[in-house]
Amino acid sequence: MSKFGGVLAVLLVPAFLVAGLIATPATAQEKMAAKKMEKAAGKVSSTVVAENEKVRVLENRFKPGALNETPPSSSTRVIHVLKGGTLLRTYTDGKTEKIEWKTGETKILGPSAQTYTTKNIGKSELALLIVVLK
Repeated sequence: MSKFGGVLAVLLVPAFLVAGLIATPATAQEKMAAKKMEKAAGKVSSTVVAENEKVRVLENRFKPGALNETPPSSSTRVIHVLKGGTLLRTYTDGKTEKIEWKTGETKILGPSAQTYTTKNIGKSELALLIVVLK
């Protein structure tokens, strides 16, 4: 090995070791922050607002990052958006679909054929008023 190669190796090896030591804690901190955020986001808050033998009215609130793993309804639903946001629907086959909900908008959804989970990927809370026909 030439003198230049030896000097280069002596200088670069410690530099890479120091860089690795500095980068590792940052990566660990990022992972811990992501886990804390996911844990804080938790699940969707669902409150029964009213119910009788024909309908059930729910208020669902999705904090940023909140995940709803409840199976989709086999009933027709009327959904009114109290506070808009963005949900990411993930189907069991891995396909994803981004859904925008605008404040004041109302949608009628039929029974769901596929199973999926929904996650609030927006930066603010999403609030939906859902009327489920029994």
